[in-house]
Amino acid sequence: MSKHLVYVGIGSNIDQEKYIRLAVQYLRKSFGEHCHLLLSPVYKTQAVGFDGDDFFNLVACFFTSLSPFDVEKKLKEIEHQNGRRRDQEKFSARTLDIDLLLYDQEIINSNGISIPRDEIEKYAFVLSPLADLTPNLIHPQTQKTVLEMWQELSQSTNAEALEKIDFTWKG
Repeated sequence: MSKHLVYVGIGSNIDQEKYIRLAVQYLRKSFGEHCHLLLSPVYKTQAVGFDGDDFFNLVACFFTSLSPFDVEKKLKEIEHQNGRRRDQEKFSARTLDIDLLLYDQEIINSNGISIPRDEIEKYAFVLSPLADLTPNLIHPQTQKTVLEMWQELSQSTNAEALEKIDFTWKG
């Protein structure tokens, strides 16, 4: 059974510390007891697209034997188990938002899945933690390293609004 390297973005702006911790616990539980998660630093940033509490964001990576569609399904289950409501506007407060960012070096646009996720190129709160975690990773579409992409984005966006925080993993 082959293993695939996946990167997921994790965010919360409702009881952020609680739900970020829970997301990591649920990822470990859902993807196997021996799932070794690598975690980026946690960042605080203002809500995008609506007025709301600040978000905490990070990126996690791990190996899985699941297909990208099964990974996506599990991520949505984790969100649901943690109180995420899908009947709200796209840009609204949420307990947990977990997005599949990358799946190996695959480019997929089918059955409601778009990989690599376009948020990687758009948002500092996705790209900065990804660059922290794996600066030399080549983006499958741009063919640039994640660090090169971050350097370009940080010059053209309000990157200073991104605040690395000293996150306490034990509650």
